[in-house]
Amino acid sequence: MRWKSGRRSDNLEDRRGMRVGRGVAGGGIGVVVIALIAMFLGVDPGVVLNQAGNLAPTEQSGPAQGRSAEEDRLADFVSVVLADTEDTWTALFQQTGARYVEPKLVLFTGAVQSACGHAQAAMGPFYCPADSKVYLDLSFFQDLARRHDAPGDFAQAYVVAHEVGHHVQNLLGIAEKVHATRQRVGEKESNLLQVKMELQADCLAGVWAHHAQRSRQVLESGDIEEALAAAAAVGDDRLQQEARGYVVPESFTHGSSIQRARWFKAGFRYGQLEYCNTFKASQL
Repeated sequence: MRWKSGRRSDNLEDRRGMRVGRGVAGGGIGVVVIALIAMFLGVDPGVVLNQAGNLAPTEQSGPAQGRSAEEDRLADFVSVVLADTEDTWTALFQQTGARYVEPKLVLFTGAVQSACGHAQAAMGPFYCPADSKVYLDLSFFQDLARRHDAPGDFAQAYVVAHEVGHHVQNLLGIAEKVHATRQRVGEKESNLLQVKMELQADCLAGVWAHHAQRSRQVLESGDIEEALAAAAAVGDDRLQQEARGYVVPESFTHGSSIQRARWFKAGFRYGQLEYCNTFKASQL
């Protein structure tokens, strides 16, 4: 990806190295809160609870941990990608007479306190609609390359663009409607709605890539393949197979590898929001 000459975003909030207090959550309430946050974000609560333990939601200032040149390079890269999504979505919203409100992106190390509650890096990158912020531990990019076999800078850009896609859903009122509906239906229907939310965010990431290439020619050979590999790598079927040794489609919350790659490709091909309506699609 051609990114080094790109604009840097003013919306990067660097919390790397901040300490998050650890303690026993009284009455187990902290554990319940973490589980609820995970369910809302479409994450398997069991994965989060196994790794989170009983962490009290407190964040403290402290001396920054040592940062490598590679980590700082990644932070710079994320800032450029974020800025590019800002330029793309500002222009697309203006075309409809609307105003795009830029999100903040928070870089953190290990754990973070968000308006959606306390979160661990084990949850992966996430978007919190309560504070309109994307949260990212840069170590996830290492997991993406080594654990999920999806290396490359455009694979990383896809991750950022996907979470920004959730912000777009929030601005359009989609997230609120889906969340309200999920409270009224059964688990199977709720999971399917969450899958459609995630696949739409994949498609919106593709819409960003379409316009970033058309307007700023950011793509290099192999970049789209990197993004498709990343989308496929975090499909529910692949993750469940790795973790459990079998797949339970009814429990999917993000979509299969094929679905995630397909919807990113649709967004990239057409570059229009109307092609990302996963909620009315005859086939996911």
